[in-house]
Formats: sequence, C-alpha cells, structure tokens
Amino acid sequence: MRQPPQPPLRMLHQQTRQPRPTSQHRTPHQPKIQLLKHLLKHLLMLKPRRNSKMKLNVKTLDNKAAGDITVDDTVFAVAPRADLLARVVKWQLAKRRAGSHKVKSRSEVARTTAKMFRQKGTGRARHGAASVVQFRGGGVVHGPVVRDHGHALPKKVRRAGLRSALSSKASEGKLIVLDKLVSKGKTAALRAQLSKLGAENALIIGGEELDAGFVNAASNIPLVDVLPQQGINVYDILRRDVLILSKDAAAHLEERLK
Repeated sequence: MRQPPQPPLRMLHQQTRQPRPTSQHRTPHQPKIQLLKHLLKHLLMLKPRRNSKMKLNVKTLDNKAAGDITVDDTVFAVAPRADLLARVVKWQLAKRRAGSHKVKSRSEVARTTAKMFRQKGTGRARHGAASVVQFRGGGVVHGPVVRDHGHALPKKVRRAGLRSALSSKASEGKLIVLDKLVSKGKTAALRAQLSKLGAENALIIGGEELDAGFVNAASNIPLVDVLPQQGINVYDILRRDVLILSKDAAAHLEERLK
C-alpha cells in the first residue's frame, strides 16, 4: 500500500517553532530597571557644588596680626597627592639637566686607522685600526652623548601638583601670608624678622615685582629663597620648610589655579 507523502522539513520546523513573545508578553528585568530609576532620582537631586572658602591669617614682618584673607578650598585645601608631587619634581629636575655629557666614539678619537700588523703569520688576533674600543686610547662604545633630558608633562598634572604642594604646606601649618614684603636692605634686620616668624628655612613668594631692598637683604640669608609670583614651583616649595606668600601672590595663585 502506498504511503501518503511526508511534508517538507521546513514546514515541520515552522509548525513546531514557538511564536516569539510580543512586547506585551515580555517580562522586563526588574532589578536593572529599579537600579536605573534609583540612579536617575539621585542625579536629578544633585546640585552643582559651590566652591567653599577658607580663611588665612595675615601677618606683618614683625609677626603682628594684619587681618585675614579668604581663599578657595580647591587651591589651598585639596588632599595632597604624593604621586603628583613626585612626577612634577622629576619633570623639573629633568629639565634642569644640562645634558652636555659626551665621550668620543671610535670615529672621533685621534688614532690611526691603519692596520696594526699583517693579517696572518704573527700568531696574534686579527686587528685593524688602533681606535677600536678594546685598546687603550680607543673610542668608547655606547657612551653618553649630548641630549635633552626633558620630557613632556601635561599642564593639568603640573597645576594639580602645585595645588597639592600649596595644600600640604597649609595643612601642616607652614603657610604664612604677609601683607607686604618691604625691607630697608639690612640682612641682619630681615633675618631677625624671619626668625620671629619661625621661617629660618623658607621660600618667599612676592608679587609680580619684588622690592629691591627686600631681595638684596634676603640674598645673603642662607636657606631663604625669594621668587616672584610667576616663578613659584613645586620643587622650591618642597625643598624649603616654610612657605611665605604676600597677599598679592595668594590672590594671584587662587585666580590662576582654581
């Protein structure tokens, strides 16, 4: 007896395949949606952060009170980061290197390039010029050459390093703000004034222009450096125990780094 024809496999697959669920039948991932709603709610509640201020006492050179100033926390009260300070100091010291180190190579020494003796028959090793590196008076192989040791460092890292250095001095109580940096040019008098302030080892940052008498008096005091406000740097801040800023320098740094 002849059997009825079987349907194609494709038709059997279509008959047995389950229908795809529509959007009405799909069950959403409830935990993920709840988390997104929670995050969105908190983001909508967030308000822009206002820059907070901190007060710094202002003194005179005679260690007398002269009021106070208000500065930005984002400049003088950030959490110091040792990694940024190390990167900036390494960058500064690399830029200061002269890079003038140089030795003469085989092609630069003043020795003959004639063959020292015949190739065969002497029992000695084969040699050519006397300027090769294995002979005394010969050149140096892989020696130092004149080059620049400086490397690039992003401006954001430099600014962050300067903020860390200022904040570290402020947190240690080693930041002094003076109203004026004016002196009659007498080294002994200025040394006595700095001793009253507890700043025998100090970096002094003045305004855009420094008083000539103050600079002359401070130049003869050991462990005391004087720089204008545009010359402040991380290395000089860290190498001195106390940091002294004029009111103009503090305002300039706040505007520059905030």
